[in-house]
Amino acid sequence: MLVNEIFLSIQGESISTGFPTIFVRFTGCNLRCCYCDTTYAYEDGKEMSPYEVFEEVKRFHYKRVCITGGEPLLQKDLNELLRLLGDYAVTIETNGAVPIEDITLCEGHSWVMDMKVPSSGCSNQMVLDNFRYLRDKDEIKFVIGDRNDYDWAKGIIKNHHYKGTITFSPVYGRINCEDAVSWILADRLDVRFQVQLHKIIWGVDKTGV
Repeated sequence: MLVNEIFLSIQGESISTGFPTIFVRFTGCNLRCCYCDTTYAYEDGKEMSPYEVFEEVKRFHYKRVCITGGEPLLQKDLNELLRLLGDYAVTIETNGAVPIEDITLCEGHSWVMDMKVPSSGCSNQMVLDNFRYLRDKDEIKFVIGDRNDYDWAKGIIKNHHYKGTITFSPVYGRINCEDAVSWILADRLDVRFQVQLHKIIWGVDKTGV
């Protein structure tokens, strides 16, 4: 497995925002979203076995892990790592462009599927069949950059959403949060609006947090 970084912080986004979390960030991504804030994870990394990753995770004592990237589903030994983390609360952040059906989750594991909107430049690469495999405890995230992204997300929800919490998050610094909230309320959408807490605490460019 090619690992970019492993660190302890608080979760800055998703349903578990604010909780102390161990982040395992893998190297490599099959997308190139225009607003990506982890471009440093495209190539730089260290080869580690699933067991070595697990041993590093154990050093931090907490039992909450976020597996992210890059795109973690590109790692061929991901199922083995998830097995080792069987008694951990694990979220797997995936970019929506890789099939999830062959990944084996344990009881305390869940998906955060980031559906790439038109302004990302990658919306045409989404694997919409993934929606069939999501459960009530999973999350579908839309990072909204403008009104067109918002309307596109509404269409995806209407046509493909079965189960899972839907989160709308603004592209940092690109969209007025008040506008986005007003759209949600005007359309009576049952979605969760959230901002990236880690960027508010540490700023836009700080990594390893």
